[in-house]
Amino acid sequence: MTTATAKTFSPRARDIERAWYVVDADGAVLGRLASEVAKILRGKHKPIFAPHADTGDHVIVINAKGVRLTGGKEEKKIYYRHSGYPGGLTETNYTRLLAERPVLAVEKAIRGMLPKNRLGRAMFKKLSVYPGDEHTHQAQKPVPLALGEVPRWTGLPKPAPATPKPEKAPQDRPRRGRAGRGEAPAGKGGSTLRGAARARPTAAGRTTRSVKTTAGATAAKAQAEAADEPKATETKAAKPKASTAKAPRAKAAGAEVADTTPAEPKAGRTRRSRKAKPEDSKE
Repeated sequence: MTTATAKTFSPRARDIERAWYVVDADGAVLGRLASEVAKILRGKHKPIFAPHADTGDHVIVINAKGVRLTGGKEEKKIYYRHSGYPGGLTETNYTRLLAERPVLAVEKAIRGMLPKNRLGRAMFKKLSVYPGDEHTHQAQKPVPLALGEVPRWTGLPKPAPATPKPEKAPQDRPRRGRAGRGEAPAGKGGSTLRGAARARPTAAGRTTRSVKTTAGATAAKAQAEAADEPKATETKAAKPKASTAKAPRAKAAGAEVADTTPAEPKAGRTRRSRKAKPEDSKE
C-alpha cells in the first residue's frame, strides 16, 4: 500500500497578498467585533495561515462610537490607567470611556486578542479605527465586509514574469607577452611561443619552466643543434693545448733572465724559525 506524502507549506513574502476591508461597528457587540477583526488581521481566514508569519489583511473599522456591551458591563467593566507615580491609578468605567474615547475602547479590545510579541505589534499596525463613518483610505479601495463574513480566497498571487538578462557578446582579447605587447615574444627559428608558465619550485630546489612550442619550432631547434655540433668539434681540434709551465718575466728588454730554481740548502745548517726560543735568547 502506497501512501502519498505532502510537503509542509511555509508561506513566503511573495505568497502574501494583502487586501483592504471596511467593517461597520454600528450596533455591534465589542467582544464579537474584536474577535472577528483579530482573525482577519492574523490571516486565519486564509489556507496559507502560519502562526509564525503575518499573513493577514488590512482592516478599517468605522462607526466605533456605536459599539455596545451586554450583561450590564457598561458599569461593571472598568478601564485602568496608571501614571507611574505613587497613587497615580485612574479608574474609568466603560460608559464614560465609550462616550469620550470609543476608538481607544475598540483598539484595546482588538489588541488583547493578538499575539503579545513583535509579530502582534506588526499585525496591530494594519488596523485603523474611526469614530464616524468617514475614513482616509479611499485610495486603497477597501471592500465592505459584514461582521462574521469570511473573505473570499483568490489563491496565491501570480509570480512576476522573469526578465531575461541580455547576453554579453564575447570579446577577443589580445594575448600579452612578457614585454606587455599584443603578441608573445618569438623563440628560436622565428617561431612564436604560445605561452610560458611561471617557474615552479621542485623538490630539489630548482625551478622548471614549461614552454609550449609548435611543431615547426621544435624541428627548427633540432636542426640548429645538429648544425652547431660539427662546428664545435672543429674548433676543439684546431685549438692547441696550452703549456702548463709559465715563462719567467724579464725586468727589461735585453736583461738576463734570472734563475728561478730554488737553491739547495747547505750541508750542516738548517733554517731556524723567526721566533726564538727562550733558551736561545738568554745565551
